[in-house]
Amino acid sequence: MIIDGLGDRPIDELGGLTPLEAANTPCFDLLARTGITGLMDPLSPGIRVGTDVGHLALFGYNPLKVYWGRGPIEAVGVGIDLNPGDVALRCNFATVDENLIVLDRRAGRIRHTEALAAVLDGMPLENGINAIFKPATEHRAVLVLSGPRLSADITNSDPGPTNEGQPVQEVKPKRSGQPLAEKTAQLVNQFVRKSYEKLRNHDVNRERMGKGLLPANIVITRGAGMAVKMRSLTERFDIKGCCITGESTVAGIAIMSGFKVLTNEKLTANIDTDLDEKARLTVEGLKEADFVVTHIKGADLTAHDNKPREKLAFIEQMDRMLQKVIDSLDNPQDVYIAVTGDHSTPCAIREHSADPVPVLIHGDGVLVDDVRSFGERACAHGGLTRIRANDFLLSLLDLMGVTYRFGS
Repeated sequence: MIIDGLGDRPIDELGGLTPLEAANTPCFDLLARTGITGLMDPLSPGIRVGTDVGHLALFGYNPLKVYWGRGPIEAVGVGIDLNPGDVALRCNFATVDENLIVLDRRAGRIRHTEALAAVLDGMPLENGINAIFKPATEHRAVLVLSGPRLSADITNSDPGPTNEGQPVQEVKPKRSGQPLAEKTAQLVNQFVRKSYEKLRNHDVNRERMGKGLLPANIVITRGAGMAVKMRSLTERFDIKGCCITGESTVAGIAIMSGFKVLTNEKLTANIDTDLDEKARLTVEGLKEADFVVTHIKGADLTAHDNKPREKLAFIEQMDRMLQKVIDSLDNPQDVYIAVTGDHSTPCAIREHSADPVPVLIHGDGVLVDDVRSFGERACAHGGLTRIRANDFLLSLLDLMGVTYRFGS
């Protein structure tokens, strides 16, 4: 169970506790008391990671050696088959004024952007390059430039989460003397400009403005990359994997890792996601797979909005969801249960941090420690000590008996 953005810092209005520490979580606490706990650095101490890097590590990749950008991951997550040489970019539908000043990077967290995406998909660009454009989770989308002699070594047009009020950035090569990156940057800039021309008077945006909502009148880009074929987690350990998620980034990483993805329209990757449906799909996944990853996004979103009480409440909902999963298992004693996050998102800073996240593993044969509850400070005393995401995953796989011995 991956709780996106789980970790936090002490909050005054919660009596100096984190949302997880302040939450009523009888299921998590019981698993902690009868399991083994610790703290986990997604990559290494002091390094902040994105959702993509955090999940790459939890699915067995070493992002320090293998990281091909958020764009290719998102592309796979929305069902785009990338060809060698394609450049994929992660995008947001955003709101800008007539001077292309970014007013809202998420266009009011718009959903259901299929009609907007349709007018951009297939857009012809210079040099015979075609733009493949597909909607992703909520305000997000994916742009793929398909054609010869392209480069992913380019900057973002998205000014970033702390720079709303700044103009859309001109995309440039990351280093001088890169003609292919220069060509690709010009193509992306052309796409961004054309997206504004096509979207600003779109019927969907006219309707939104009539309702007092922000228009999604431009597309901004980031995370350019090219896909690299890697050996998957399921191949490495000869297991069947299944992932339950409503988030395209996680779906993309799961597919790259050889996992079957179970999802439907009830899984929104927001606080209104259907947790009962996630519980049902988790139980279904366990009937056919050896390893099931259930991803829940909502805690991360509440932290980005600096809503600690909402984060607390959502954590309590996830605790109840996990109890439903356990109660639905025919033989719960035959299942290992692991709970973690992909990174910390402290409400106070409204952004990812390098704080480690609490983790637990419960099941047959674990060396039970003295920790009595599931929280940041309690798990600091756990038997797993402080480990990296790759180590946490390998520890779980070893308990399952699927790892192999190094040496004779």
